[in-house]
Amino acid sequence: MELRALRYFVTVADELHFGRAADRLHIAQPAVSRQIARLERELGVRLFDRSPRRVRLTVAGLRVLDAARAALAAADRVRVAASPRVGVMRIGTGTGQFAARLERGIDALREQAPAFDVVLVDLPLPARLNALRQGELDLALARGVRAAPGLRVLPAWTEALFAVVSVRHAVAGHPAVGVAELAGGPFRTAQDHDPSVVTALREAGAPVRPGHRAGTAGDTIIEVGSDPRSWTVLPADQVAELRSTRVRAIPLEPRTTITGSVVIPDDLPSPCTAAHQAAFGD
Repeated sequence: MELRALRYFVTVADELHFGRAADRLHIAQPAVSRQIARLERELGVRLFDRSPRRVRLTVAGLRVLDAARAALAAADRVRVAASPRVGVMRIGTGTGQFAARLERGIDALREQAPAFDVVLVDLPLPARLNALRQGELDLALARGVRAAPGLRVLPAWTEALFAVVSVRHAVAGHPAVGVAELAGGPFRTAQDHDPSVVTALREAGAPVRPGHRAGTAGDTIIEVGSDPRSWTVLPADQVAELRSTRVRAIPLEPRTTITGSVVIPDDLPSPCTAAHQAAFGD
């Protein structure tokens, strides 16, 4: 099994569109389709349900996706560990999270020290923090983390939380919405949904019980857009990156926020600490 095939699979799973995946990978679409077909034959399962109108992960595809992400992240860590280069910054992030903040933060750090390379490693939050403890990452971005043994948690930004609903939802035209107005419909999340969002809602007194979990955040948005009763919640940074015209993001009332932090090793020098916190903060 080739890592290339796993990378193609994860990219198609993120985009749920072979053409967009090919654009991201900078290769022709038929090459992506061939690699996915080869991987399906090798695994003996169908990874995607394909139709002229949409692409969806199968149940087997959902199972394989988490393992594929973990394998690619492990391969990235091996490459970094083997690299003889100095000046590599390994940043832990979550799949589909922090994109604009990462771009701004890296640019800000490069203004102070331009000669370093960046490696982004996508990991679930517990694995992200563990990789940082083990020296496999130099810093990580996280939401909702207040303390982590052996690490320093530097609060750097605050984001408002938004309800995301179908444009056909009964509250789609409201300027703000309370969770109680949404609780009658299914609350949808992704397998890699940020658990701190649900924690923040519960701490604010909102009665949220996660229901059906889609394969990816993109799947969740598609499902919400297709169901005039369902809903999800996203932090402002992710709302800013929504591209679907089938959903609407509405501020929560009362206003509910979540804190984002830069997490670093406990022994990082103070000047670096301040620079990292400023670079990725608001």
